[in-house]
Amino acid sequence: MFNQDRWKEILQVLTTNWFRTILTAFGVFWGIFILILLLSAGKGLENGIRSNFGDIATNTMFTWTQKATKAYKGLPKDRIYYYTTDDVPALWNNIDGLRYVSPRNQSGGFNGGGNVVRGLKTGAFSIYGDYPEIIKQQPMDITSGRFINQLDIDQKRKVAIIGLDVRKSLYDKDEEVLGTYIKINNVNFMVIGTYKKSENNGRGEAQKEIYTPFTTFSQVFNRGNDIGWMAITAVDGTPITDIKEQIFTLLKERHRIHPEDNRAIGHFDLYEEFSRVQRLFGALRFIGYFVGILVLLSGVIGVSNIMLIVVKERTKEIGIRRALGESPWSIKKQILMESIFLTIISGMAGIVMGALTIYGVNYLLDANGPIPMFVNPSVNLGVVTVALIILIVSGLFAGFIPANSAIKVRPIEALRTE
Repeated sequence: MFNQDRWKEILQVLTTNWFRTILTAFGVFWGIFILILLLSAGKGLENGIRSNFGDIATNTMFTWTQKATKAYKGLPKDRIYYYTTDDVPALWNNIDGLRYVSPRNQSGGFNGGGNVVRGLKTGAFSIYGDYPEIIKQQPMDITSGRFINQLDIDQKRKVAIIGLDVRKSLYDKDEEVLGTYIKINNVNFMVIGTYKKSENNGRGEAQKEIYTPFTTFSQVFNRGNDIGWMAITAVDGTPITDIKEQIFTLLKERHRIHPEDNRAIGHFDLYEEFSRVQRLFGALRFIGYFVGILVLLSGVIGVSNIMLIVVKERTKEIGIRRALGESPWSIKKQILMESIFLTIISGMAGIVMGALTIYGVNYLLDANGPIPMFVNPSVNLGVVTVALIILIVSGLFAGFIPANSAIKVRPIEALRTE
């Protein structure tokens, strides 16, 4: 029940010496502020690195061929070989746990020549030959029209989906895009869709790509059955990292690569990289909590020491209250409430200051543009809840020793104290 006299006494005790109270509270304020700041900075770094992964299916591996570095079955080392379209059904039939196997061919790029022409306008873009499943492995927003479908593959249609930056380079602002034609390496393709991808590097290279049906690309650009590289995604619950060695073994057998030639197959395991990042940020969160709690602990020790001084100064008062019949628990409760109140008020001030600081940082980031590897620093409600629990527990610990010291004071000895 609310006791007005008790709260008046608490406020009187804490305001008797303003300077001492503020210095005591600053330790807790600073501890919570540092905790919030460290966790929000870690979250901003985590968001930045996660954004580099974009919306790519993280349980995915990309693989391509490299030179064979060992002679095997009469074939010389340093030979060049390619994956073929027959490798795709072989993977499906022999490897369990696969969700998507997308062969891909590629041509051009932003470092290449003007490989795309429309009227008097030209541009250098990355051209991909893909299957429809690639959009599930590397998601993109279709802003108009549609993406490649199975009929495009089966009928080898000369159709293309272009990025927004491709549109800006080849078309006027309000010009209709769908149904028009662009010339890729002297071959006409009809534009059936436009897309936009999310990216964090700010260079816009993800918007400078053109997608065509894999079969059409292979035919018109004379790739035959060769595959440049494959995107392989495992089913949920089966990490691609756990089955990639089976994939490599099968591909080596099919292309007569020495079983111990680990350089002949290039790959990038996105799941492994993502898991490594997850572990890194788990460690960063632990460090944030550890350092923040240590700083907070030093503030709590300061509160406890000040409360001991306050109890010492009020020895005669406590003796009189004991002599008048006040119970030891009532006195102990009074000291604990003073400690918890001081700790929570100073801690809440730290939380508010931390929130304002985070808001200011996000405002600057929005005003000046994103910083690579650092996006939207923030703390969630769970962190604030944990901070409040820490504050309450810290207040109890800070007041426990002074409270026990207070109830040990004998009335007669307390009255004799000068």
